[in-house]
Amino acid sequence: MPVPLYEAKAEFFRMLGHPVRIRVLELLQDGPKPVRELLAEIGVEPSSLSQQLAVLRRSGIVTATRTGSTVVYELAGGDVAELLASARRILAVLLAGRQDLLDELRGSETAP
Repeated sequence: MPVPLYEAKAEFFRMLGHPVRIRVLELLQDGPKPVRELLAEIGVEPSSLSQQLAVLRRSGIVTATRTGSTVVYELAGGDVAELLASARRILAVLLAGRQDLLDELRGSETAP
């Protein structure tokens, strides 16, 4: 039985649901990067990064190329960068709405 589209989308978003994975995708927007550069930028244990890269690779959202002992990762397509930009815009709107509410709450504390 085929998986409904909404379930496939939910699984896709679950795959994105880890801070290290998001950071990797952000870094790869600038182009392919070897694992050593990703490690230096992200600052996690090599085993942790390896696990997260494996999840991204299995999902097909990144690809890996090995040259000797160097493994270079890159985004599988430009749509990923577009998705991250959209997420950033949505988050900015959500956080701006929260700031307005916070400002309103703070203003009511000083009101008589």
